[in-house]
Amino acid sequence: MHALLLLGLVGAVLGDSCTDYNHPKFGKVGKCISKNCCAFGTYISSLCSGDNACCFAQDKCGSGSVLGGCPNIVSRSAWGARSPSSVTYLSKQPVHYAFIHHGESAPCTSQSSCSAIVRSYQNYHMDTHGWSDIGYSFLIGEDGNAYEGRGWDRVGAHTQGYNSVGLGFCMIGSFGSHVPNSAALNTVKSLIACGVSKGKISSSYVLRGHRDMGSTDCPGQALYNLIRTWPHY
Repeated sequence: MHALLLLGLVGAVLGDSCTDYNHPKFGKVGKCISKNCCAFGTYISSLCSGDNACCFAQDKCGSGSVLGGCPNIVSRSAWGARSPSSVTYLSKQPVHYAFIHHGESAPCTSQSSCSAIVRSYQNYHMDTHGWSDIGYSFLIGEDGNAYEGRGWDRVGAHTQGYNSVGLGFCMIGSFGSHVPNSAALNTVKSLIACGVSKGKISSSYVLRGHRDMGSTDCPGQALYNLIRTWPHY
């Protein structure tokens, strides 16, 4: 829903503050930021002072999070996923681990280019490895979007020996010599926080890089050095 459509809601919400108004479509409260920073134009102008607007989507200029604690997640159907050959659900939630990976591919900075790379990952996992689906739980692009892989509730194929007790978050690109951009980093942090808020990830979760659990360079030296400074590592 874009700004022009959202303006039709203004009459119903006058007098409500941005942080009190629960958007009927997005099911979350907003945050007052610059209109130019609100992704997808999903804002209401009347709930904030000055030139700010009440944004219900990603803050492109700041935290990278979506209000309510969850970033924008591009669904499987939106990125063109193949159907899995089989599905196994996690037997116990919340999971204890959050694993960071990188895809060792070209980076992407738009939804179309990121979707194409995610499709290539899925094809590789299914056609070359013979897996039932893309291995990761979620993937994160430098466009600031998260991409649904196996999602919150399904056992992944990302970290051998730990797939049933953790979720795998793959940063799209290759990060041996440099880290992902701020949009991607903010999104993966917000996505993990989102999982905690949904009861999918334990509030006392342990953050690890793929290399911590097996013989691999993943998620790349630069990214690995960074995540070791994050909370829960």
